[in-house]
Amino acid sequence: MSSGVKEVLPPPLDSSSEPPAIFDGTTKLYISYTCPYAQRVWITRNYKGLEDKIKLIPIDLQNRPAWYKEKVYPPNKVDYLVAPCYVPSLEHNNEVKGESLDLLKYLEDNFEGPSLLPDDPAKREFAEELLSYTNSFNRAVVSSFKADSISEAGATFDYIENALGKFGDGPFFLGTFSLVDIAYAPLIERYQPFLLDAKKYNITEGRPQLATWIQELNKIEAYEVTKRDPRSS
Repeated sequence: MSSGVKEVLPPPLDSSSEPPAIFDGTTKLYISYTCPYAQRVWITRNYKGLEDKIKLIPIDLQNRPAWYKEKVYPPNKVDYLVAPCYVPSLEHNNEVKGESLDLLKYLEDNFEGPSLLPDDPAKREFAEELLSYTNSFNRAVVSSFKADSISEAGATFDYIENALGKFGDGPFFLGTFSLVDIAYAPLIERYQPFLLDAKKYNITEGRPQLATWIQELNKIEAYEVTKRDPRSS
């Protein structure tokens, strides 16, 4: 739920920047301020109140330092939305791990703070289903950007609407705010204005639960502080 202290965000490191000390005992989260996948892990860190325990190391993806691949994250795996992201990665216990969905679970399992998965086995099972669906969700929406029809994207937003109503006990996917909401938040944050502008398609029209979800999501401080400034797009 965040520490309640306004965090001063460091400037991104670029190709001219010296690397931070690697494996010095400090837990570091390498992100980009514009990458939706990195934003997922950033939100989780904030919500669990780990600002003082996990140091943010922002990377300029447009002018990426060579040392990031060479010294920090040799796998250099790429998450794709519309453009590639080479982050996030997490340096912890003398290891560096990557891939955003894996890191969400890693923070949940290895760090203190409010739980982001419920105890209910049915909800945990549904969480896995929804987390696995994020790739299908992405493909369907991105494919609509160049298509004449919005039907494929519409179907996937219908899936989201139905998923939000499955348990009927709160505005979020599993009732209370969870890793599932965190996984989808950065994607919908970007898709909603883009589809409205480019396709004149309102994703919340006829989807009251999605509309409520977005409203309630924007009240979560741990998410709000990570949102992209549209003026910098």
